Amino acid sequence: MNLVRNRWVYSLLFGAVIAVSVGGIVNSLAPLAIAQESAEEAASTAEASPEKVGAEAAPAKTTDGDATAEALASYIQETDYTINTLIMFICAVLVIFMQAGFAMVEIGLNSAKNAVNILSKNVMDLCVGVLLYFFIGFNLMYPGDAWTVDGYLGSFTPFVVASDGTDYGDYSSYADFLFQVAFAATAATIVSGAVAGRMKFSAYLVYSAILTGLIYPISGAWKWGGGWCDAMGFQDFAGSVVVHAVGGFAGLAGAIFLGPRIGRFTKGGKSGPIPGHNISFAALGVFILWVGWYGFNPGSQLTYAGAANANATSYIALTTTLAAAAGAVTALVTAWTLFGKPDLTMALNGVLGGLVAITANCDRVSQGESLIIGVIGGFLVVMGILLLEKLKIDDPVGAWPVHGLCGVWGGLATGIFGDLPDGIESVGSFITVQLISTVAICAWAFITMSIIFGVLKVIGMLRVSPEVEQSGLDLEEHGLRAYPLAADQ
Repeated sequence: MNLVRNRWVYSLLFGAVIAVSVGGIVNSLAPLAIAQESAEEAASTAEASPEKVGAEAAPAKTTDGDATAEALASYIQETDYTINTLIMFICAVLVIFMQAGFAMVEIGLNSAKNAVNILSKNVMDLCVGVLLYFFIGFNLMYPGDAWTVDGYLGSFTPFVVASDGTDYGDYSSYADFLFQVAFAATAATIVSGAVAGRMKFSAYLVYSAILTGLIYPISGAWKWGGGWCDAMGFQDFAGSVVVHAVGGFAGLAGAIFLGPRIGRFTKGGKSGPIPGHNISFAALGVFILWVGWYGFNPGSQLTYAGAANANATSYIALTTTLAAAAGAVTALVTAWTLFGKPDLTMALNGVLGGLVAITANCDRVSQGESLIIGVIGGFLVVMGILLLEKLKIDDPVGAWPVHGLCGVWGGLATGIFGDLPDGIESVGSFITVQLISTVAICAWAFITMSIIFGVLKVIGMLRVSPEVEQSGLDLEEHGLRAYPLAADQ
C-alpha cells in the first residue's frame, strides 16, 4: 500500500510541475499569441467581406499590422530590460562578495593580532563607501549632460534617478548603482592591505570616505562618465586603471607616509619579512576574488540579452580565466627560480596580477594575447614586490604590485594588443592615448591621497603608537580579540 500511495503522490507532484511549467511557457508566449490572433482576425475579416477590399480595407490591415509590430517590439524590449537588469544585479552581488575575498587575503597575510582591525576596515569601507557614493559619488562619476566643469568634474547631485520599469532603457538605474558602487568599494578596500598593521582606524575611515566620495568618482568620470579621457579614445573596459591602479597608487601613498611596520626592515636596511598567520585564509580569499571577477569583467558588458551580447560576455570570461591562470603559473615559476622554492603567496598574487592586467582589455584581445598579458602580469607582481623591498616600502599584501603596477600594465597592454577603437587609426596613437590617460589617473590618485595622508600625519591622526602596534590593533583600537590569547601572535 505504501508503494502505491507513494507512486500516487509522486505522480501528482510530477503532474503539478508539468502544469506549472506549461503554464509559464504559455504565459510568456501570450503577447505573441495575441498579436498573431489579431493579425489572423484581420485577415479573416478581409476574406469574409471582399467588397471592402477597397479604400476601407487597406487602412484596417495597416493598423492591425502596426499594432502587431508594436506589441512584439514592446515585448522584446521588456524582455531585454528584464534580462539585463537581473544579470547586472547578479554581477553586482559577485563584485560585492569580493569584499570577503579582500578581507581573507589581508587577514591571512598579516598577524593574528590585527585580524579584527582588518575585518572592521573591510566592513566599513563598503558601508561608508555606499553612503558617500550614493550622496556624492554616483552622479559625480556619471553626470550625463550636467557637468560642473565639462569633461573634468561632474555634478554634485545626490540619489539615484528613479526607474519605474515602463520607460525602458537598457537596464534599471537601481541595478546600475549597485554595480557601480561595488566597484567604488573595491578601489577603496585595495588600500587596506597596503596600510595594514599600523594605521589608526579613524584615519582609515576618513581616507575611505574621501576616496569613494570624491577621488575615485572624479577620475572615473574622465573615462566612464564621458570625460576628457574618453573623448581621446582611452579604453579601460572594466577598470585596470580606473579602479585597480587608483586603489594601488592610493595604497602606495599610504604605505610611504605611514612608514614600515616595526621589525619589517633592520637598521641596516635588510628586509625582515613578517609572515602572515593563516595562508589558508589568503588562498580562500584569492579563490573568492577570482569567482567575484566573473561579475567584475563579464558584468561590465552591461547588456547581456541577445546572442551577440551573450557571446561577448562569455568570451570576456574566457580571456579573464586564461590571464589569471597564466599569471599564477608565471609568478610561481619566477619565484621558484629566484628563491629556490615554489612560493604559494607569489602564486596567489600572480592570479590577482593576471586578473588585474586583463581587466582593461578582456573584451578586445585574442586568446593568445590574453595569455601573454597574464604572463607579464604574473612576472610584474614578483618584480614589484622585490622593488618595494629595495625601496624599503612596506606593503604587507603586495597591493601596489598587484593593483598598481599590473593596473598600469593592463592599461598599456590595451594599446599594444587591443583592437583599435573608432577614431584611432594606428597602434602608436592608441598606445599614446593609453599612456597619457593611465599616467594622469594614477598621478591623480597618488597626489591627492598623498595630500590626505600627509595632513593626517601632520595632525597626529595617521599612525598608532609603537606600543599599540606591538601589542596589536585589535585590543587597543577595538577592544576585541579575533582569537584566544594563546593563538594571538
